[in-house]
This record gives sequence, C-alpha cells and structure tokens, in this order.
Amino acid sequence: MGNLKSIVEALIFASDVPLSLKQIKEIIDEPSKKFLSENGSSTITEEDVKKAIDDLNLEYSERGSSFRIIEIAGGYQFATLPEFAKWVGKLFKERSKKKLSQAALETLAIIAYKQPISKPEIESIRGVNVDHVIKNLLERKLITIVGRAETIGRPLLYGTTREFLKYFGLKNLSDLPKPTEIEEIISGDDEQ
Repeated sequence: MGNLKSIVEALIFASDVPLSLKQIKEIIDEPSKKFLSENGSSTITEEDVKKAIDDLNLEYSERGSSFRIIEIAGGYQFATLPEFAKWVGKLFKERSKKKLSQAALETLAIIAYKQPISKPEIESIRGVNVDHVIKNLLERKLITIVGRAETIGRPLLYGTTREFLKYFGLKNLSDLPKPTEIEEIISGDDEQ
C-alpha cells in the first residue's frame, strides 16, 4: 500500500480539479493491477484509496505540514490549513499586482479619464477590439460596470473602482496627472 499512497498523492497533487475516489481508483486500475488491496484482492477499491488519503493526512499532521487533502465538491484536493491563510493571501495579492499589459494600461487610462465610457467608445479611441482587455480589467476589479448609455443598443458604461485607486496609489481620481502634465512628461522623455 506504500506505493499506492504515493500514486494517490501524485494524482491529487497534479489535478487542478477535485478527484473522486472512483476517478482515482479507475486511473490506478487502468494501467496496472499489480496492487494488493487491504482485503487481498488484486484490484484497488475505493476504500483502499480513502485509506491511502487518510494515511497521507496522518503523515502530514504528524510532521506539522501546512496542508491536507480535503474532501470538496465530491472529490479530494490539496488545501492549505486555515491558520496559513494570511500568508497565502499575501502571495495571491502580490500575484494579482502583476504588471498590466500595454493594452490594459491604455484601456484603463481611457476609462479613467473619460468615465463613464462604453466599450464602443473605447474601441473607437484605441482602434482595436477590447473585449479581452475589458474582461481582464473587470476580473482584476480595476473597473466596474457603472450603468448603461442612453444611446442605441444601450451599451454598458465602465468606470474605475477603489481597487484601481489602491493599485495606483491614488487618494481619488483628482490625483490622476492632468493631460498637460502627461504631455510634459512625454516631451521631456523625447528630449533625453
């Protein structure tokens, strides 16, 4: 059963979705029926898989690991213990602050200065489709839907969020550089 534990651990670790006992059993049974289960059978049972998970969790607990294999959504997956959530949260907060693409920055600048603004208006300024960029900015909570335009088709209107202000270290929108200041910065860079 020692090798079974390693295989179960590897399967759960490698999966990006929870795996059920049945799925794990079927994956293990397919390539090889070399294992002897607890009851002496040549095939693995779901009970064998569950025992392997329980044994792994016992090992994790005994060595003070920060994670366990938990049952969730009808399957099993690795999860960090709640007492480590603070540090994991910091990791994901830092990850979410990854640099924005040039397209995202351009779109965000247009929204910040012209809000509320519709997607067709943004696309007419940028000259390209912004579906993916808008979706990304919405997911990152840098922009939000603030209403609908009174024009034909009533397109959604977008505006920036508090998260936008936090991301760029602004107290409020009036802290954004004025267009003339931006031109001065750009022309200063050209001279160097």
